[in-house]
Amino acid sequence: MATFTCIQVFLMAGMLITGSIVTLCKKAQNDCVVNGYKSKDHSFNHPWFQTWMMCSAQILCLIGLHIQRRRKLQEYRKEMTQNEVQNVTPKIEIGPPVHARMCQWILIVPTCCSLISVSLTGTGLLYVDASIMLMLKGSVIIFAGIFSVLFLKRKLKLTHWLGMVIVILGLVLAGCSSVFKSQGHKTIGGKTVTGIILVIGAQVVTGGQIILEEAVLKKRNLQSLHVVGMKGIYGFTLMSFIVLPVLYFLPGDNVHGSYENSVDALYQISNSIQLFMLCLLYIVSVAFYNYFAMAVVRSLTAVHSTLIDACRTILVWGVGLTIYYGFDKNFGEPFDKSYGILQIDGFLCLVIGTAIYKQLLDIRNFVPCRRDSENKNEQTDSFHQDSIQVTVNSDDYDDDENTKLLK
Repeated sequence: MATFTCIQVFLMAGMLITGSIVTLCKKAQNDCVVNGYKSKDHSFNHPWFQTWMMCSAQILCLIGLHIQRRRKLQEYRKEMTQNEVQNVTPKIEIGPPVHARMCQWILIVPTCCSLISVSLTGTGLLYVDASIMLMLKGSVIIFAGIFSVLFLKRKLKLTHWLGMVIVILGLVLAGCSSVFKSQGHKTIGGKTVTGIILVIGAQVVTGGQIILEEAVLKKRNLQSLHVVGMKGIYGFTLMSFIVLPVLYFLPGDNVHGSYENSVDALYQISNSIQLFMLCLLYIVSVAFYNYFAMAVVRSLTAVHSTLIDACRTILVWGVGLTIYYGFDKNFGEPFDKSYGILQIDGFLCLVIGTAIYKQLLDIRNFVPCRRDSENKNEQTDSFHQDSIQVTVNSDDYDDDENTKLLK
């Protein structure tokens, strides 16, 4: 049984809590009805402005990068000082830590993908519940897997395709639960379908971004805080001087007739202390979530990060129900008694499909086969050989398990 240190537990808890706060704050901002710029009270429906706030939060990761680099330099100087005092010559000459230059122009491309993906997801969140949005985001493994085959010429195994099929089933169930819940309201039902399409469309962009970063950035060996921080600077610049001004003059169905009125967003934030605190909490949570997510992947594995994201869906769903039924019906989300079971089934399929795709579930346990080597035929030998190869190539098992399987 795997054991975790106190630091690892703290990192996982931090990622779970801050990630949940990010989603809940974003949805709560949308539910706020505040007086805006020369207009009556209306909802805070500014998804592109929320993307601008996200970029502002990502810039804060550069502070963590500076602290990290300074700590490494101090450790190097301390080690060199101890060697000089003890008159010890190190066996291997190690120079001072070398860091990549700060400006990496190649990051502009994934930054643009991130801006589009986050904004589309934020727009979809206006029309669907937060828990449904998180479930639909699980579709990213489908597009990432397909793009890896098309562009990276990677061969997916049976477990990958099986996981993707189960994830698709979960997406269908989760989407149907949201659509059926809005039956009887043509306007709401149409917006729900639009929201689902936007969130899934955002995952198409995210899947392409993942493949792009793997193909381009992996060779540069850049630190995660460096990548996130620079994407925040590039995104903040693009949003401030290009995207938001252009969207301000584009026609839309908002109160002021523009597609994204950032002036109205600033007025609403200044007119409501509640909305201001939600925005501030959102920015801080995004910064810490990025740090915790990268720390979990570095300290543990990407699989733990995937499991925490699944738990985040449960936590967001539970908190949303608690807020709606226990505190304020203007926030949170209700549970639909008629079609809520479809949402539960969809979530289970998404978790199972993701676990199979990540090879957390060994499908050999569900295949009836004899373990007696004397009675194995050639097909059974081939099956076990393929299964062992899948397990050995996975990062989800430790060395002891791999050794046992090979023996």
